[in-house]
Amino acid sequence: MGYAARKPLTDADAFLTWEAGQTLRHELVDGEVFAMAGAEERHVTVGMNIGFALRQALAGTPCRTFLTDMKLRPLGADDFFYPDVFVTCAEADRALAQFKREPSLIFEVLSPTTAAYDRGEKFARYRRIASVREVVFVDIDTRRVDVHRRGADGLFVLHAFEPGEDVVLASVGLTLTAETLFAEVPEAPPSTSGWTGPVPEVRMPPGYYEPVPAASG
Repeated sequence: MGYAARKPLTDADAFLTWEAGQTLRHELVDGEVFAMAGAEERHVTVGMNIGFALRQALAGTPCRTFLTDMKLRPLGADDFFYPDVFVTCAEADRALAQFKREPSLIFEVLSPTTAAYDRGEKFARYRRIASVREVVFVDIDTRRVDVHRRGADGLFVLHAFEPGEDVVLASVGLTLTAETLFAEVPEAPPSTSGWTGPVPEVRMPPGYYEPVPAASG
C-alpha cells in the first residue's frame, strides 16, 4: 500500500476515535499517522487469493484469517498497522473487534512505492511481535516470494521461493501453490482508463496535515 499523507497524533485511543470517522485507512507509527493510498488490481487480487486459501485451509481450527481492513496493534506497542493479510490463532484476539494483537503469520504484497519500507522498518517492527512465526513478502512483478521464518533461537531465516515454486508456510501447515497465489493476476498491470500518456504525479503540499483532536483528559 502507498502512503498519501502524514498527520500528527498523540496516542492510540485518540487514533482509534479519530480514524473511526475517516474514509481512508491510516497506520499509526511512533505517534505519527500515515494515510494509506489505494492499491492496484493485481495487489488486491493477490491479497484475496492468499486470504481465501488460508481461510479454507484453516477452517475448523482456532486460527482466523484477516484481510487488509483489519488493524493490527502489536502487544506492548501503540502502533497500528494494516497488513495485506494476517492470521491469528490467539484466543485473546477473538474478544477484540477493532484490532488484533497476536498474529502468527503476516503477508505484505509489495508495491513499488512502499517495498523498501515494508522490507525495512515495517519488517523490523513485525519481528518484535513475539507471536509472529512467519512474515511473507510477495513481489507481484517478479513473482518471487520471501518467507522469513522464526527459528528456535528466535532469529528469522529467509526462505526464498522463485517464480513458479510452491510456497511453504510452516506456521499454518500449508503449501500455497504458485497457481493459487497468482490466479487471475496478469503479468503487467492493466492500463488506466485507456490513457496512453504519462501518469501525472500527485504531490501533497509541504507540511500538509489534517488537524487531529488530542485525547481528552
